[in-house]
Amino acid sequence: MRPAIRSRGYLPHWECGHAIYFVTFRLADSLPQELLARLREERAALDRAIPPRSAGVSPASFSPPYTAADEKRAQKLNAILKKAEQCLDEGRGACHLQDPRVAKVVSDALHHFNEGRYRLYAWCIMPNHVHVLFSPIGESTLETILHAWKSYSAKKINKLLGQTGHFWQREYFDHLVRHESSLQKITEYIGQNPQKAGLKNWPWLEVLR
Repeated sequence: MRPAIRSRGYLPHWECGHAIYFVTFRLADSLPQELLARLREERAALDRAIPPRSAGVSPASFSPPYTAADEKRAQKLNAILKKAEQCLDEGRGACHLQDPRVAKVVSDALHHFNEGRYRLYAWCIMPNHVHVLFSPIGESTLETILHAWKSYSAKKINKLLGQTGHFWQREYFDHLVRHESSLQKITEYIGQNPQKAGLKNWPWLEVLR
């Protein structure tokens, strides 16, 4: 199956049926606009230079051949995402997710349709962003799943905090997992993220695979 391409007004995003995705979505005030603009430009340039290859992988099989071009693309994409992650881990913005009441709303949203619309493999709610490793099920897509998580939690959290306006940044970072070693590295990254960011005994973390 060839990947579908769509745009949310920023960068093209690629998705395949029965794939595993690593997604990071974040609070509206968590990254400076200058950095966002630079990351968008770098991602767009990468997509032009090394377009994403056809198929993702199913959770049960990592059979598609992994080429040198795939590896080069993955390295460059990881470098782009690392810049954003370093900034996010500095704890910019209001960091509403460090409030246990707020974090629980997000945790509940992630679990609500688990094993129904998607399968969770690992997740971590940081003070100003969220990491999720998951696989869509059936007709569910990356876009519809992210919309449901963000829309439901934003409405409930804004009401909880007595505020209005955008809670989440519209854009999110997504990475199509292509092989077993990448899946393992991402799972370890999610599990270690709170500790590396200096958060001790952080409760909002789960590795399910």
